[in-house]
Amino acid sequence: MALADDFASAQERVKTLKAQPSNDTLLELYSLFKQATVGDVQGKRPGMLDLKGRAKFDAWTARKGLGKDSAMQQYVALVNKLLAGA
Repeated sequence: MALADDFASAQERVKTLKAQPSNDTLLELYSLFKQATVGDVQGKRPGMLDLKGRAKFDAWTARKGLGKDSAMQQYVALVNKLLAGA
């Protein structure tokens, strides 16, 4: 249960970042969050005109097969790294 608590804490702490992370980092956070909470990507890839939706879908697809616990651990580690300013 400690991992779930760490994950929930990281979700709150990421909101306290002083500066917005790069788009690549935001996509990484999004994809790890979705993989940890939903599992493998579902649905169809958004169309060409939905650039943001397409980027999010592709980032999540790249995590396909990653276990929920592993995704949670990577999410927590990334949030800790961002908060440390690394």
